Amino acid sequence: MILTRRNRILRQSSAIRSMVAETILTPNDFIVPLFIVEGEGVKEEIASMQGYFRYSLDNTIKEVKELWTMGLKCVLLFVKCKDELKNQYGNEALNPNGLMQRSIKAIKDAVPEMVVMTDVALDPFSSDGHDGVVINGEIVNDITVDVLAKMSVSHAEAGADFVAPSDMMDGRIAAIREALEENNFTKTGIMAYSAKYASCFYGPFRDALDSAPGFGDKKTYQMDYHNRTEAIKETLMDVEEGADIVMVKPALSYLDIIREVKNAVDIPVSAYNISGEYAMIKAAAKMGWIEEDKAILETITSIKRAGADLIATYFAKDVVRILNH
Repeated sequence: MILTRRNRILRQSSAIRSMVAETILTPNDFIVPLFIVEGEGVKEEIASMQGYFRYSLDNTIKEVKELWTMGLKCVLLFVKCKDELKNQYGNEALNPNGLMQRSIKAIKDAVPEMVVMTDVALDPFSSDGHDGVVINGEIVNDITVDVLAKMSVSHAEAGADFVAPSDMMDGRIAAIREALEENNFTKTGIMAYSAKYASCFYGPFRDALDSAPGFGDKKTYQMDYHNRTEAIKETLMDVEEGADIVMVKPALSYLDIIREVKNAVDIPVSAYNISGEYAMIKAAAKMGWIEEDKAILETITSIKRAGADLIATYFAKDVVRILNH
């Protein structure tokens, strides 16, 4: 048999495969989510996220310094608000001395070059557990947007490099951009959760922050997972309203959406490899059903291959460790 093309030639050794690999992971690809709690000396493993922790601010600083030495240059902050500080309007989110604001300042003081992104949503601060203000059982859009804009300015004042609205309220990107401009925060970026779906895979994250909705679900504001075209519409609107980076969340069940979004926009696309996706790999590896390191690399590579320029993932340190091995 004589063939003019033998595709296996480019697969015959590890060296050749590395030379022609189309998708390469580096530490620059990753956004590292951090969960921060009040207290001192706290390092609590999240029960549903084996190997991932909530840190008090002192230990958060240690973690950030370690991330920087590993070449990881971006963190995304989430804070666990005390129950007694939660209320209907999420007022604690605007406290200039709140845990989020103190965390931003401390991280920028300790590692000034670290890119600090902050979660902008009310669910950690709301007594109702929703991403917006609840009035008479309804998550109210416009009142929420006003709070989110103020929250973003508060984060910018504390030193955030990017605010990351994860709420999916209509019009919030334009309102946040306007508020940042009016307050002269012209260097503060917006990473918009543009196509965030109402997913069953968020469970462990809600355990981490005690932010599960107090009633109902989030389907009136997060996207329906049956829809693809809607994701492009949402994303293009966010770009028009002033987003600097757009995000698809979750990642693994939405690789097609990541590719569609990447093809539709000319700004960076991020994807969030979420807690349930992390937990599934950890659980299967614990049972001996898969090889953990190989599953991590294949999963994260698939997200980048789909079109993600940036990947928020709890596996960031693991990937760097594996790549350096």
